[in-house]
Amino acid sequence: MSLLPIFLKLDGRPGLLVGAGTVALDKIGSLLRTGIRLRVVAPRAHSEIQQLAAEGKLEWIERSFEPADLDGSFVVIAATDNPEVNAAIYQGALDRGILCNSVDDIPNCDFFFGSIVSRGDLQIAISTAGESPAFAQRLRREIDEQLPADLGPWLANVGELRRDVLATHPRSEERKLLLHELAHRQICDSPACSTRLLAQSHCGLKNNPVILSDRNVVEGVEGPAVAFGEPNSQGKVFLVGAGPSDPDLLTVKALRLIQSADVILHDDLVPQPILDLAAPSAEIVNVGKRCGTKSITQEEIHALMIGHARAQRCVVRLKSGDPLIFGRAAEEIAALSAAEIPFEVVPGITAAFAAAAAVGCSLTSRNSASSVVFSTGHHAASHNSAAIPQLEDATRIVYMPGRDLRPLALDWLQEGLPPDFPCALVSRAGYPDQQIRLATLSQLPSIDRVPAPSILFAGWAIQESPVGTNSEAHAVSLSA
Repeated sequence: MSLLPIFLKLDGRPGLLVGAGTVALDKIGSLLRTGIRLRVVAPRAHSEIQQLAAEGKLEWIERSFEPADLDGSFVVIAATDNPEVNAAIYQGALDRGILCNSVDDIPNCDFFFGSIVSRGDLQIAISTAGESPAFAQRLRREIDEQLPADLGPWLANVGELRRDVLATHPRSEERKLLLHELAHRQICDSPACSTRLLAQSHCGLKNNPVILSDRNVVEGVEGPAVAFGEPNSQGKVFLVGAGPSDPDLLTVKALRLIQSADVILHDDLVPQPILDLAAPSAEIVNVGKRCGTKSITQEEIHALMIGHARAQRCVVRLKSGDPLIFGRAAEEIAALSAAEIPFEVVPGITAAFAAAAAVGCSLTSRNSASSVVFSTGHHAASHNSAAIPQLEDATRIVYMPGRDLRPLALDWLQEGLPPDFPCALVSRAGYPDQQIRLATLSQLPSIDRVPAPSILFAGWAIQESPVGTNSEAHAVSLSA
């Protein structure tokens, strides 16, 4: 059965609710908010329903249901504790062509009450066609947690601007683009608000066309060319952490930005399930660089971010893990700052934490680790040991350790770490096919290769991990 989701205007229309107990009370709140003229028929009523009747918010008819009560109603809700009475109410409504809901009785329903998330005039209704109201309520809670609290006032402002645009702009493709643009922008109360000024402009986004030149086009990148507008007419860039790979590990803010972005510029390591969360209209561009292969330069990435932002687009620069951990975010922040482009950094779960979770190891165990050291493979194995704190009780995290671990192991041994220093190499942390290899420092050069991306961490805290007894971890024993 396929249901048609609709939102009914009930303001001023007559409605009938048969029953006045707890079940009926649950429906009354949502009904009265619509402005319906509600009559309640029941021989007895819950005290709160009696109070609502006394306040004139509804009419309570103190007797049992009669078929004539249905006459003239726009909608009917049967909420008695007698299934036979509810069935008779439904049949009577059906005979009169009146929509009826019989609470918790799927066969005797023309419509279902959804679980509602609301922010002002915004309403999101969730229905399972009566199969599992509890599941609908669970989804409502999850959606409610994700929506900004100030979405209602923002929507009211957007609605005001939309009415102004419809009244002052002729029907055209430019007007349509302008309305879509307004739905992506912040709005303030100031008359100088850039969004309000945009709505007041005669031709919206096409008011000041920008002519492309050779320096405006980034070659070798899929997608349309990027027009460079003036610095004061721009969108915003979000440097967003995509986490290790699992969409469930995205922050709520990251998910919201991905779903609302006009343009997503993503690292090569960001998996397809996360990219699939983007809106169908979003432009998605892979700007990744893997294993020394550069399909795009860092300067070209800067140009894409700046160009799209100046074209009034919401740009998400999507980075694997956390943007501020070995992700060249400093260069991108500097480029955006120099171009006077507004930006914001949205943290993500870095690969080190995903790898530690895979092993089941606390990076700062009270018994064996008082600090954590982050480094990359091309720095971790340098002969400048003074650059790394000489701490045997530190948990060492090495991003991009490389395929040959011998230089790193030799450097650590020469530094004075013991041969039995525990190490763990984690491949594709957070992915369904993640793999773990455990070894001591002396065994590290001969450890099996694992698929990239991988991360290495070492420290006595690993000994406290239960992963060695986990047959699904694909790990070798520390004592091997």
